[in-house]
Amino acid sequence: MIRAIRACKTAAEERAVVRKECAAIRAAINENDQDYRHRNLAKLMFIHMLGYPTHFGQMECLKLIASSGFPEKRIGYLGLMLLLDERQEVLMLVTNSLKQDLNHSNQYIVGLALCALGNICSAEMARDLAPEVERLLQFRDPNIRKKAALCSIRIIKKVPELAENFINPAAALLKEKHHGVLITGVQLCTDLCKVSEDALEYFRKKCTEGLVKTLKDVVNSPYAPEYDIAGITDPFLHIRLLKLLRELGQGDADASECMNDILAQVATKTESNKNAGNAILYECVETIMSIEDNGGLRVLAINILGRFLSNRDNNIRYVALNMLMKAITVDAQAVQRHRATILECVKDSDASIRKRALELVYVLVNESNVKPLTKELIDYLEVSDEEFKGDLTAKICSIVAKFSPEKIWYIDQMLKVLSEAGNFVKDEVWHAVIVVISNASDLHGYTVRALYRALQLSAEQESLVRVAIWCIGEYGDLLVNNVGMIDVEDPITVTESDAVDVIEIAIKHHTSDLTTKAMAMVALLKLSSRFPSCSERIKDIVVQYKGSLVLELQQRSIEMNSIIAKHQNIRSTLVERMPVLDEATFIGKRAGSIQATVSPSAGASINLPNGVAKPTAAPLVDLLDLGSDDVPAPSSSGGDLLHDLLGVDLSTASTQSGVNHAPKNGTNVLLDLLSIGSPTQSSQSVSDMLSSSQDNKTPVSPLEGLSSPSLNSIQPTSSAGAAPVIDLLDGFSSNPPKQETENNGTAYPSVVAFESSNLKMVFNFSKLPGNPQTTVIEATFTNLSTNIYSDFIFQAAVPKFLQLHLDPASGNTLPASGNGSITQTLRVTNSQHGKKSLVMRIRIAYKMNNKDVLEEGQISNFPRGL
Repeated sequence: MIRAIRACKTAAEERAVVRKECAAIRAAINENDQDYRHRNLAKLMFIHMLGYPTHFGQMECLKLIASSGFPEKRIGYLGLMLLLDERQEVLMLVTNSLKQDLNHSNQYIVGLALCALGNICSAEMARDLAPEVERLLQFRDPNIRKKAALCSIRIIKKVPELAENFINPAAALLKEKHHGVLITGVQLCTDLCKVSEDALEYFRKKCTEGLVKTLKDVVNSPYAPEYDIAGITDPFLHIRLLKLLRELGQGDADASECMNDILAQVATKTESNKNAGNAILYECVETIMSIEDNGGLRVLAINILGRFLSNRDNNIRYVALNMLMKAITVDAQAVQRHRATILECVKDSDASIRKRALELVYVLVNESNVKPLTKELIDYLEVSDEEFKGDLTAKICSIVAKFSPEKIWYIDQMLKVLSEAGNFVKDEVWHAVIVVISNASDLHGYTVRALYRALQLSAEQESLVRVAIWCIGEYGDLLVNNVGMIDVEDPITVTESDAVDVIEIAIKHHTSDLTTKAMAMVALLKLSSRFPSCSERIKDIVVQYKGSLVLELQQRSIEMNSIIAKHQNIRSTLVERMPVLDEATFIGKRAGSIQATVSPSAGASINLPNGVAKPTAAPLVDLLDLGSDDVPAPSSSGGDLLHDLLGVDLSTASTQSGVNHAPKNGTNVLLDLLSIGSPTQSSQSVSDMLSSSQDNKTPVSPLEGLSSPSLNSIQPTSSAGAAPVIDLLDGFSSNPPKQETENNGTAYPSVVAFESSNLKMVFNFSKLPGNPQTTVIEATFTNLSTNIYSDFIFQAAVPKFLQLHLDPASGNTLPASGNGSITQTLRVTNSQHGKKSLVMRIRIAYKMNNKDVLEEGQISNFPRGL
């Protein structure tokens, strides 16, 4: 049969041969052919290994197992292990045969039964046959004792409560002289320690000294040819003993002290020029790092890992880097001594070693070594592979931001990174650079000159170009006049025309994307005020984009051309320097957004199918990502918000332009200046947009200056309808006109939305003024039990006619017995308001006594009118 299958040229031929053989085997099974049953089962096993179905032959296994001869039983048990697994119900039929064979007088048949049981034993079989296996642990033949020990491991994994029955027999196996039995006994003890605290305590008290003595004997034993591998006696037994000692020493100072000497001996005597020796050393290091504190041993272990890093074998270096990642939390100073070797691994040709070494370097950095380490990494960035630059730049930027001792050093290093790998830098990185530059008022001149120089050499790096044009737009006068020179820089001669050239090249460069061109437009507008002599040239550049196919550029061109041509008297006020950006708020917002992304407990709405996640601001709406949920909401007047964003006193502007509007209507002034639409119509749209951005706390970037996207595209809402303004701001939504007062003053009763024996959830309701479709729900969770709940997560789902937005919860730990609560705000928008009521499914997850608890329910008892 095997010859015929191997001779097949195609898969179809093979299938035909297999079908023919299977038909013959079925016929033999139906005829109850005794003579060839074992041969037919052997064929079935081969067919099974080729991937064809063989379920029709399962009962033949049981018949062979029930036969009396050893050859038949051997094929039967082999078939049982290959063709069946523990999930098959037919397996229950073999339990009785296994019990008989475990008590058989022929030790080879006992061995077959133990092999099968160790491979496919289910929980029910384990309970039925555990006494027989326990008895066989004291059998006279070492081969049977070894198989019984391996079978016992399977039993205690399937039924952990049986572990106590195996503690004493397992301890007896540790005194064996036969290495095969000893190694399985050690493994059995290791698994018993993992599933039973009683076993762990027993072995600590009774067996630690014996294990130490056994390991010492193995280490010091003379040459034994039957166990020797590369000049080391039984490295497998070495490793198993070290793993068991690790389990015993973890969390126990006495046991750890008992094994210190032998661990030091293994670490110093084992040769590291062979793979077997390295395996033992690795396990020894892991044991030393896991047991209770011994400073000298840990230094020895870390030095071994340092030697591993110099090994030519990539696998050994990789496991050494992995272990050093764990070791740094225990003894960072010892790891620091190998810093130079680790840095060399960052430059390795193997990608996995490079990444692991980079992660380790990142953890090694502190205030004292940040400068040399950053220099090494930036030097390597210049010659690193393209595919590695992304990871490398991310780590360097994170290190510089976290540990920079002074702003000038931060700016220098970030300029180097932007110059070398600006195309690999994420948006939040160059946003952060701009925030730091904005805060370093004494370095504005130095920074803009350094960026101008860098741009001459690295004009293809997009992030560098963006930071440079932003700075030239803000501080171009400092660049031209060499203001704020410091000792370390050379003077540079830049004319006003040179500064405009840089921006013009950037806006016309074929690789520049929309964000870069939009920023360049704003920079040109600002330079038109700072450099009056170049105003006409700048106007000519801007006008070129009036017919652009890209709406954003076309709009900016029209608006800015209008400002340059018609509104010179207030242009300088409109484009004066941006106020200092709040560095602490920016850092806090970045940390908050990272936490919200990583931790589901911070905002469970990210997992909801119907939940509305926080909108990601488009780069043109929020170039700097400077908005923050933590920033106090600005005053409700649109003019004040514009005053905050632009630094423009709009009440003064309105007087100058002869428009006598109250300050609260200051948006009209801006629209007047831009010559966009009628004041009344556009004022309503813009104020709607602004109030919406406040209500939703959607970030609005000051970098945008005057360029709120699509101001001239906004349609006014009719007085009768509640049609929303077109959503052109990628997540901004406009409130309808404030003419509907339905339910605005209505007080809704609180509702106990969910209550169980452990938890109570209460909903309090309110409405947004002028928006009866949206209901704000404050959920309050109270713990009714005496246990503290941790990792608390609330999730909700709603039908399609509802939209749901969940804010982050106030915490993720719920105190016991009602001694505190967690609150979380939900916003539900009902598109069928007045026709359909709210309905919601909820799921609450938490940990109680380190056990996961999940509670679910449906809420439909909402008050009428929501």
